[in-house]
Amino acid sequence: MTITHGISRGRVEILQFRRDRTAVVFTFAFPALLLLLFGTIFGDSYDQPGVSASHVFSASMIAYGILSTAFVTMGAGLAMDREDGTLKRLHGTPITSTSYVLGKLILVLALSVAEVVVLIAVGVLVFGMSLPDASHWLTFLWLFLLSVVACSLLGMAVSTIVRHARTAGAILNVPVVALQFISGVFIYPPTELPHWLNAVASIFPVKWMAQGFRYVFLPDGMKVNEVAGQWELGRTALVLGAWCVVGLVLCLVTFRWSERDR
Repeated sequence: MTITHGISRGRVEILQFRRDRTAVVFTFAFPALLLLLFGTIFGDSYDQPGVSASHVFSASMIAYGILSTAFVTMGAGLAMDREDGTLKRLHGTPITSTSYVLGKLILVLALSVAEVVVLIAVGVLVFGMSLPDASHWLTFLWLFLLSVVACSLLGMAVSTIVRHARTAGAILNVPVVALQFISGVFIYPPTELPHWLNAVASIFPVKWMAQGFRYVFLPDGMKVNEVAGQWELGRTALVLGAWCVVGLVLCLVTFRWSERDR
């Protein structure tokens, strides 16, 4: 029953999102626009044959697209539902908190899939990025799922500090933008950053997301530009898995149906 209600809630969330044309446009257009700008401005080539900065940004920006879509959408959406009374009304229905969260995750998963498709299309069609082989797509699958779940749960947890829905976007985008600069998304290679910034970035999931997607789409020789000189897929899985657990625990501790429950 919980799963059924969650799926039904997910359909409602998707329909509501589709009706907000402004949200649809900006959710998908902004990361793609940034990719076009970075890929065009920094179009120089690396020592690796056939690899340009635009290819690197095309791979790395997938991490930004997921973080922006999952973290911000989940956090802002929950803050809005709490402020306008949606959560309070749902609390009086058979929908449980688990069903509600599942519905939000379905929305975020659908948006993240669409976002990633747009970014890969820009990378391939505009900048000539090559698509990976089958084995790399398997890595892409688990990396994508762990990234979406971790970012969504963290967005839900952070939404508890948002007092007003109108300020949600500004508050949630602060860590999003900051992490892009220290995690090897906007600044590449990450070895150009101070050692202590790399150490800070390694604590958070974005660094591992970006590094993982670079493994998927770039030649193996590009690993020399990473901080450890390796792709570190095992550590990537462990860090993202740990953040999924941390996000889930925080959600269980902080989830409230209304402002008065705080």
